Amino acid sequence: MDWLATSIMNRRGIAAGRMGTTHHLTEALQGVYHYTIGPYSSPVLTVRPGDRVVVETRDAFEGKVKTEQDLPSRVLNMPFVNPQNGPILVEGAEKGDVLAVHIESMAPRGPNPRGTCAMIPQFGALSGTSLTALLADSLPEVVRKIDVDEDGVYWSKRVTLPYRPHIGTLSCSPEIDSINTLTPDSHGGNMDLPDMGPGSITYLPVRTPGARLFIGDAHACQGDGEVCGTAVEYPSTTTIRVDVIKGWALEWPRLENEDVVMCIGSARPLEDATRIAYRDLVLWMESEFGYDRWDAYMLLSQCGKVRLGNFVDPKYTVGAGIEKKYLAPG
Repeated sequence: MDWLATSIMNRRGIAAGRMGTTHHLTEALQGVYHYTIGPYSSPVLTVRPGDRVVVETRDAFEGKVKTEQDLPSRVLNMPFVNPQNGPILVEGAEKGDVLAVHIESMAPRGPNPRGTCAMIPQFGALSGTSLTALLADSLPEVVRKIDVDEDGVYWSKRVTLPYRPHIGTLSCSPEIDSINTLTPDSHGGNMDLPDMGPGSITYLPVRTPGARLFIGDAHACQGDGEVCGTAVEYPSTTTIRVDVIKGWALEWPRLENEDVVMCIGSARPLEDATRIAYRDLVLWMESEFGYDRWDAYMLLSQCGKVRLGNFVDPKYTVGAGIEKKYLAPG
């Protein structure tokens, strides 16, 4: 049996697994891409629970880094990076609900798709930044262009990386704030979590009518932490399916795939992001999977899994998970 049939999305969503209409959110339809996530931008599309959306995302640099000579400090206007598609309104989504986003597929877009990795001044886990202030010179500014297809990411003649795409930024709108697209928080945002790729369902708290879904920042591959500050950033054709779960009040995003459920926290310092994620997972195991709170806490000390999303943004992201086999009724 396809695991989606037993997923939280299909069991509890309004559409209950039924496929709706397919929409195409092209570059032309999107028009202006967004650098903030909030309740004030005009929707580009309205869909229903169960609908599929084929989204044309731009890379994190909006295509401005065309060659290895195009240094980000010269061609980018910070903080206008990480452009987002949306907002997409989902009918019936209200404050206190959850928007489920199933990522079905991600493909490189363009006649000769290339990804971009870059070292950017005052950005990255091993560089001084405005939040980690050092009396030291910036690291060198370096751009690398990488050929990408669905068979691999061709880093060099020596190294071919597996094509393991994911969406770096996924979120519903906060209720009142408009937050820059580089910052993750309880609304979702720029989490850069490698698990958020094809075959995953992300559960996002809804805080505004229609949910106002934003999506972008596709990565062809990324290591844990995105340590230099960028993954292999690339333009994608990403296909998602959405549903609404009524009355499931989440404080933080959650994720599900065939084998694991995960809670996601974003904060500084890194240990607080981990605490948020593990706390939410303990409470989830207690409220919905029949665990005693302290039994869940001790069990996670033995079999919990941690995934490091970004370790470079204004807030860091951690996913804390447990394999589904431990959640089956005893």
